[in-house]
Amino acid sequence: MESERRGSIMKVKSFYAEHEPFILGTGFIIVLLIVWESIPLWYSLPKGMALFFTTPSKIAAAFYELLLNGEIEKHFYISAIAFLAGLGLSIAVGLPAGLIIGRSSTLEALLDPYVTAFNATPRIVLLPLLILWFGIGIWSKIVIVFAGAVFPLLINTYAGVKNVNRVLVNVVRSFGANEWQLMKIVVLPNSLPYIIAGLRLAIGRAILGVVVGEFFGSSQGLGYMIASAATNYKVDVVFVGVAIFMALSVILTFAVKYVESRLASWRPETAKTF
Repeated sequence: MESERRGSIMKVKSFYAEHEPFILGTGFIIVLLIVWESIPLWYSLPKGMALFFTTPSKIAAAFYELLLNGEIEKHFYISAIAFLAGLGLSIAVGLPAGLIIGRSSTLEALLDPYVTAFNATPRIVLLPLLILWFGIGIWSKIVIVFAGAVFPLLINTYAGVKNVNRVLVNVVRSFGANEWQLMKIVVLPNSLPYIIAGLRLAIGRAILGVVVGEFFGSSQGLGYMIASAATNYKVDVVFVGVAIFMALSVILTFAVKYVESRLASWRPETAKTF
């Protein structure tokens, strides 16, 4: 009997140790939601403040209502198109551009000042110009997402290429490898940590681009839904939009981590020192 009890305790401890981050994170969120829901019960909010305060139960009710009437589906579809198209273009342009610039000192000297300048420029200042050029439709959102996401990926990829172990490059070259073989065998595997870091930053910038683009130049999308709800003091709907963006960010972050873990076996041990 005693051995069974000890065995059960060890199983619980083992399960907790294996899933500690998830358990602690989930537990903290649950406690936070309970405290948040209980605030109106503990404290009588002033009328002015009560207008701008909501609770998790009201947010859940608003989400359910928006889900039933199709509002979330309609706005999410528009935001998803802008996000996926803009991020896809940024990967298609930023990744090869970073690899090429990192391998060419001439292109580095030529383009580095412009890349630095564009990366330092707040994307929101481009929005009025993009609206004039592309209108308030989907294309202006795609371009602002692309402009926000492409430079983190390009710069991180470029940095990864520049930090590749030169000894490895020279060894592979001594065996007669051409530029493509060098890229496949040495450069890409050793640059992988930088590329993944750039992709994480690009995802965050892409989501920010969607929000900014739909706040100020759109009649559809989750960003527009949030801005419209804020104008009409619908705080619960605002939180619904915020929660969707947060959930999207978490899901995409875990997706990138999963891809990174799958590609880890492709990366050589020497790359892990960089």
